[in-house]
Amino acid sequence: MRIAIQGELGSFSHEAAIRRDGEASITSCAVSAEVFEALLAGRVDAAVVPIENSLAGPVAEHYDLLLASAVTIESESMLRIRHNLVAAPGYGSDESRIARLRRVYSHPVALAQCRRFFLQHPHLQAVPAYDTAGSVKRLMESSLPAPEEAAIASRQAAAEYGGQILAGAIEDNPQNYTRFFLIRRSAEARVSPGADKVSVAFSVQNRPGSLVEVLMIFAEAGTNLTKIESRPVQGQPWQYIFYVDYQLSASALADVVMERLGAHCSMVKDLGRYRTAEPPA
Repeated sequence: MRIAIQGELGSFSHEAAIRRDGEASITSCAVSAEVFEALLAGRVDAAVVPIENSLAGPVAEHYDLLLASAVTIESESMLRIRHNLVAAPGYGSDESRIARLRRVYSHPVALAQCRRFFLQHPHLQAVPAYDTAGSVKRLMESSLPAPEEAAIASRQAAAEYGGQILAGAIEDNPQNYTRFFLIRRSAEARVSPGADKVSVAFSVQNRPGSLVEVLMIFAEAGTNLTKIESRPVQGQPWQYIFYVDYQLSASALADVVMERLGAHCSMVKDLGRYRTAEPPA
């Protein structure tokens, strides 16, 4: 399988993709829109995209792209996020290296999730970068790696670029998970056997009680509403699209819910039906 991801090889998206299919060929894309474009153009078979982090919240851009693109969610997975301090190999022991470090590069979200480590090492400057794995790649591709520079990234990134892990699991909160979607072109997507979860997007009429009426559809169908997210409609101030995830006891209920949503909503899109993923140990 050819799978597109956003970010450099060695990113958490890369790790999520190879956990899904260890034999997959991974295509790295600089931005999320490029991931969706590569999928729709047929250059890859599927894409793996993060949709939310248990600490940082949703990836808003990916909700917008799911709505705007002819793609369907085929499955979800969860990845335990473990941040590691990674540097070029050599230059002494791990502890002596950390003492000599001055700058640590990573994505702003990763830096924010490692605040305790920076408080414990006040001599370190946190430097925002566009990507966790990209920070390791930049360090390792330097013609003369600086001994005072390091990055925060995954073990996958350290292995991908030959970096040395100076300190592992430096994240503040161990209950740090990212939820990923595997998406395909809608014409080729399959509903997973035993699918018990549905993602749907809809908009409602701008009148009192309209959202409550729609939410009652989920309640009356006996579904378990696990998430609701709103996003502004581009070019229509104060108009919103609602994104909902819900679990159901019988797959046939999804068709009932969709039919009733269609009668009450000004727009509705079935984003995918799949099996609920459990957080890894």
